[in-house]
Amino acid sequence: MSLSPATRERIQSLLAEHRVVLFMKGDRQQPMCGFSAAATNTLNELLPDYHTVNVLEDAEIRDGIKLYGDWPTIPQLYVEGELVGGSDIIRQLYTSGELHALFGATPPDRTPPEITITDAAAKAIRDGTANAQGVALHLEIGPDHSAGFQLAPAGEHDIVAHANGLEVHFDPASAQRARGIVIDWVSTVQGEGLSLKFPGAGEIKSLSVQLLQTRLAAGDITLIDVRPAAGRAEAAPLTSARVLEDEGYESLAALPKDTALAFICHHGMSSRGIAERFVAHGFSNVHNVEGGMDAWACEIDSSVPRY
Repeated sequence: MSLSPATRERIQSLLAEHRVVLFMKGDRQQPMCGFSAAATNTLNELLPDYHTVNVLEDAEIRDGIKLYGDWPTIPQLYVEGELVGGSDIIRQLYTSGELHALFGATPPDRTPPEITITDAAAKAIRDGTANAQGVALHLEIGPDHSAGFQLAPAGEHDIVAHANGLEVHFDPASAQRARGIVIDWVSTVQGEGLSLKFPGAGEIKSLSVQLLQTRLAAGDITLIDVRPAAGRAEAAPLTSARVLEDEGYESLAALPKDTALAFICHHGMSSRGIAERFVAHGFSNVHNVEGGMDAWACEIDSSVPRY
């Protein structure tokens, strides 16, 4: 299969018009695959603006860009008309600092962050990684303070922090956001797991459905439903609830930091994770509705479907 002259000209025009072009699935605001999301997350750390091309909306470009650069996968990053690579290469160049140099950005601060790992968390990590060979514990922290742990091979340019006899590997942006964090092991009615507390962060308060009903009637708390569309289709959000998926995280995060917030999901698990993100962003009056919509259906309103 060969690239048609017309498609080649279209691609060359895009590259001539924009210094940085990312051919991806979806767009910067809504990536449609994990690799495209990883690429945009990395570029967002360095560039206030860059051009994206959604190949899902243009089959000619989707097939043509693979032939143009002789690169078989999407996403693909081009800078000044030259192919840089896909999401893995973008990440590697970011971690090494080469991407900063390419964009003329300030080199990353490679000072390891000061972190704390509690004894309970250290034991859980050691127990969970006892049989893992040739991998390191990585922690990635996004701009909204969402965080994820994973076991993966250590990278040559990882920033490594030491605490309680353990190593934690970071990329440059995550290392900056990790300064002063406390990694703990927590047990709740929903289960057990690692938890991050950021400097100055408040506590998440538990809220029963009975107390939620009282506070909603008084109008002194903002309820945010964090369930996906499929869950909301099974049982509609409460009348007074705001929907995270509809309004977007950034819009709700712009509320005054002392706003009383209550987060609700199906059973009270994913809502706690979202509540932690708001606490990390400085909200001081945050509640998690224990038992979620299922508890509301059982204890408050039996007309609400259980699913």
